[in-house]
Amino acid sequence: MLNLERLRTLDAVARHGSVSGAADGLHVTTSAVSQQLSKLEREVGQQLLAKHGRGVRLTDAGLLLAEHAARILSQVQMAQADIEAQRGQVVGEVRAAAFPTAARGLFPAALAALREGHPELRVRTTELEPEHGVRAVLRGDADLALVLDWSNKRAPVPGGLERAHLLDDTADVALPAGHRLAGRETVDLEDFADEEWVSWPEGEFCHDWLMFTLRSQGIEPRIGHLAGEHHTQLALVAAGLGVCVTPRLGRSVPDGVVFVPVRQKVRRHIYATWRADAGRRPSVRAVVAALRAAAEPLGS
Repeated sequence: MLNLERLRTLDAVARHGSVSGAADGLHVTTSAVSQQLSKLEREVGQQLLAKHGRGVRLTDAGLLLAEHAARILSQVQMAQADIEAQRGQVVGEVRAAAFPTAARGLFPAALAALREGHPELRVRTTELEPEHGVRAVLRGDADLALVLDWSNKRAPVPGGLERAHLLDDTADVALPAGHRLAGRETVDLEDFADEEWVSWPEGEFCHDWLMFTLRSQGIEPRIGHLAGEHHTQLALVAAGLGVCVTPRLGRSVPDGVVFVPVRQKVRRHIYATWRADAGRRPSVRAVVAALRAAAEPLGS
């Protein structure tokens, strides 16, 4: 009989594309992954991995068994969800990921409420940018992730996932305190056509959104600095090195920075997303409910 944990290891190699990636995803050593795969090869009597350059690839037999492993593990997850739902108790562990401002703005209140209301539930959290959070949920490395899109640039929901809207979060333009527009009640993005911008790193959804939004207003963006953390972006603005768009959720207010609303409001939509086969778990539903409660007073 095939060993479930060894199938889980093979599935992790297939999803992550390498032994080291599987080890990181499973929180074990690379030697532990190799040992599990060697035992699995002896069980099935076929080679499952082959050397490929400096790494490895799955053989035809490995690919075939990995497809079965993914289906078996999905069925196991569904069985666990059904048992938990039938028992109706909020217990066990939920692994939740969120991008930094959502982690800062929503996790503390939600997790405190869950600890008080469901003491037998353990929620483990980590910070991941939205696209990485979605991939973690799809891979099974997270049970739930907080993700976002923008009012003028929506993000598709991958197959097999469900999501719940948590809040709409308004964004303002952050300016140096001495900026010529710092005293305005509202601004238009066109007012900054000649300004240098501080943006998110290239390739991130929010960077692509900023490029799309500015260009749709007839502005060819002048990107002076790239920074993934809002704290870093605002520090650059405070030093007079540019302007940036800053959402309100989880926002710090450093000295030397002024926030001015955009006349035509700029909003991002924040969601919780999870695998459809986990939606019956009372623990997942409890976490979503706590996040909704934490978000309710924050919508703008």
